[in-house]
Amino acid sequence: MAHGSQTSAPPEAPDVAQILRANRLALARLMAVRLLIAGLLVAVPVVFSRMTGVNSFFAVLPIPVGVGVLIMTVWRAVYGIRVFQCAKVLRHYPLEFHPRVLMKRAKWTEYGDVHQIRVTTRGQHGAPLMLAINAAGRRRWPEGAEEGAWLAGDLPFGGVLVVPGSNAMLFLKPADWDKTARKRAEAGAQRIGRAQQAGLHQMTNRSWMMRVGARGGTEA
Repeated sequence: MAHGSQTSAPPEAPDVAQILRANRLALARLMAVRLLIAGLLVAVPVVFSRMTGVNSFFAVLPIPVGVGVLIMTVWRAVYGIRVFQCAKVLRHYPLEFHPRVLMKRAKWTEYGDVHQIRVTTRGQHGAPLMLAINAAGRRRWPEGAEEGAWLAGDLPFGGVLVVPGSNAMLFLKPADWDKTARKRAEAGAQRIGRAQQAGLHQMTNRSWMMRVGARGGTEA
């Protein structure tokens, strides 16, 4: 039975510590693979040149490619990875089950795929349009999310989405930060204070990829 059914009970809440461990491990593997590729692209031509004495353009061509991979890996790690930010949110907000998540569209960016979604809540209307990015750098949309997911956070500020039955964890921010400003202003001191503690109270300098996704996603 689908979790979105009015009569079905929500699935068992995930273990937050286990989810964070899995995403940190996935992040470490992703970074290790990319750094290994960059290292090989730089090292192999150098070793080949020293061993053979060949110093042609084609022999050293992989070196700038490797440097480019390294730069993009660091750039993506700084602006596209949200595991540690998600951990901070999960320290301050409990997980609550939402019966349906609608994925409207996705936008490829160099920082990761940015998904445009709505998280529905029973008995409430007008859920804000959100932007979601996989916290550990994966690009694909997690299977099963449409049947419901666990949310930690406060939608006008942002939050974390955890998909049942998997270790998928997505960082969320409102698609239009200015449009949801009134809801944040009306949230009350307790909600605003909690969002500040979780680091959700403002758009940060690490939100470039979210803005890129917002511009591109609305054009699809």
